[in-house]
Amino acid sequence: MADPLATPERWRPWSHRTRLGVDIALAMSLFLLEIAWLALDSIYGFGLEVWAAQGDQARIDAAGLAHLGRVRMLLIAALILAVLAGIFRARWTATAQLLAALLAGGVLVAAQQEWDNSHSLSPACVRYSANC
Repeated sequence: MADPLATPERWRPWSHRTRLGVDIALAMSLFLLEIAWLALDSIYGFGLEVWAAQGDQARIDAAGLAHLGRVRMLLIAALILAVLAGIFRARWTATAQLLAALLAGGVLVAAQQEWDNSHSLSPACVRYSANC
């Protein structure tokens, strides 16, 4: 006979820690996937597009902006996965996602700085009224 006063235990993501084996396997898989995506996107997504542009500056600029957008999306996805891993109490997955986000942020800062340096005004033009 069932006990009518017993309440079923509710499962909440933060109530139990994720098993260590599952946590490490997921952390390694996602981290390697994100690092491979960054490397392959830099080589094939951006590099081959610049090569195919054959010196056309408009296409090179478009490829650079598209690469910045894809890295920004990877950064957002890694941060969202880190938050979800924190909710599910998967500490190794959260740590790996934060490391991947840090790496993606570094790549994004470097690419943005390269973009800014290549599209800055000449150093001789220091006044706005100089019509440079």
